[in-house]
Amino acid sequence: MTHGVDTSFLLAVEIVEHVHHLEALRLLEELVARGDRVAIAPQVLTEFVHVVTDPRRFQRPFSMEIALNKSEHWWNAAEADQVLPTDIAIAFFHSWMRRYQLGRKRVLDTLLAATYRAAGVTSILTLNATDFAVFEELSCVAPSELRPL
Repeated sequence: MTHGVDTSFLLAVEIVEHVHHLEALRLLEELVARGDRVAIAPQVLTEFVHVVTDPRRFQRPFSMEIALNKSEHWWNAAEADQVLPTDIAIAFFHSWMRRYQLGRKRVLDTLLAATYRAAGVTSILTLNATDFAVFEELSCVAPSELRPL
């Protein structure tokens, strides 16, 4: 199975001080060990670079060089499939924005979900399952500490 990576999950994996770092890293290692793959979209990488270099969010933000190196690592990782927005993704995006009556604050998550769905991905690794819950076509996988009982 292939799981789309959300920025929240990528942040948890890469930031050692993140409260869910160990759980996210364990989950990723478990999935890869059983032969699963991850899909990564460029929108996730750009948001990741934006967030990890922000001094308002972190006491010690990543330098731009470190952020770009980590971004390139994920984009080129052997266990990762590069997923780009396509005309089908854009059609899903427009359809879902209308069908689910989503507003401006849901634009980026909707395009990410649509990008993954258009690529045949139906599972998203995220710490923010509520961001994707509306999309019936997708399921969310979170670190064990975040999974509902």
